[in-house]
Amino acid sequence: MKKILVIGGGAGGLELATQLGRKLGKKGKASITLVDRNKTHLWKPLLHEVATGSLDTGIDALSYAAHAKNQGFDFQLGNFSGLDRDTKTVTIAPLYNDCDELLIAERTLQYDYLVLAIGSMCNDFNTKGVKENCIFLDSPDQAHRFHKELLNAFLLHGANKNKDAKVNIAIVGAGATGVELSAELYNTASQLSAYGFTNVNQESLNVTLVEAGKSILPALPARISAAAHRELTKIGVDVRTETMVTEANSQGLVTKDGEAIPASLMVWAAGIKAPDFIKDIAGLETNRINQIVVKDSLQASRDDSIFVIGDLASCTQADGSLVPPRAQAAHQMATVAFKNIMTLVQGGSTLKPFVYHDHGSLVSLSSFSTVGSLMGNLTKGSMMIEGRIARMVYISLYRMHQIALHGYVKTGLMMLVGSLNRVLRPTLKLH
Repeated sequence: MKKILVIGGGAGGLELATQLGRKLGKKGKASITLVDRNKTHLWKPLLHEVATGSLDTGIDALSYAAHAKNQGFDFQLGNFSGLDRDTKTVTIAPLYNDCDELLIAERTLQYDYLVLAIGSMCNDFNTKGVKENCIFLDSPDQAHRFHKELLNAFLLHGANKNKDAKVNIAIVGAGATGVELSAELYNTASQLSAYGFTNVNQESLNVTLVEAGKSILPALPARISAAAHRELTKIGVDVRTETMVTEANSQGLVTKDGEAIPASLMVWAAGIKAPDFIKDIAGLETNRINQIVVKDSLQASRDDSIFVIGDLASCTQADGSLVPPRAQAAHQMATVAFKNIMTLVQGGSTLKPFVYHDHGSLVSLSSFSTVGSLMGNLTKGSMMIEGRIARMVYISLYRMHQIALHGYVKTGLMMLVGSLNRVLRPTLKLH
């Protein structure tokens, strides 16, 4: 049997492993293995909700091992650390527990076809003090860390007798993550008093959203950016555009103009890059942010047995632009990679080129609003939407991801159970 190895269980990697498991693994036509450093999967666009406590990973996270068993593929826990293209092997780093005891020794896994889908991380652009003082909201661990520090900050604020004191939070980068986190923080602050936090409300919070560009959500149409800007300002966010941060320290941020922005909690969400160890890994072609350059078939430019999908792929479109690092792109890439791998396994040679279809973008401003646009195949041209309709469409994007993993029936049951849980359990996760 052919051995197909998928590294990375994000939106694209997990969907691809699931499809391959159903079509090949369950029928004994190929051996499918997924490797990820985490035990559970969480849709990355939801991390800002984990950070504020409005989403409980105990309910929404998916066990890789259980899902693999049900869908016809194997799962191995570990960190991808090396690639040998000559022997077609991947190295998985040794695994230790919290007491630094060895759990699993270093392993090498063989492949006939390799799929790299390890995603991206925040790019600090080597800004002074950022690594030491900011939280990078690009993993569940980082989201949990922010959540813990947020609750501690509100506890300290509740004990402070100075009525004018504020919980100062600064967020650098006004893309979707930064904008959604800003709004979600005010939603959390408005609810904490119901859970025993004294002297805490929206007025207790001072969130500064810093963007180096001329507008927030720079990748989206100007009218969506303007609508989101208005909504954020209305709920109390201090939005600062055309403001470049040159340093982060224990007191807050320092701008290019020398202004100090005080903050006890800082999040860096400006820009992305692939992990540094990917740069020129095994002689593969990479770009300036360490992404692996791929052909239109999503195969690495220098190795046809390696596919790359999601944020890790540097994929050039017909107009010369790069496919943006979005969940919808990872989903579309997983679909095309699946078809092309199936073709190769079945002995074919004509592969399907990847063409990105922009279905629009939606940004959730928590309970306050949702704004965005529908475009591409969904409407003729572009249509701006906001409010309840936009919120419904925003939620449906996550449901599409769940359907790709579980099918329609199980997703429907999960929605029902999730609704009951939210009725019976507190709105916020406070631990």
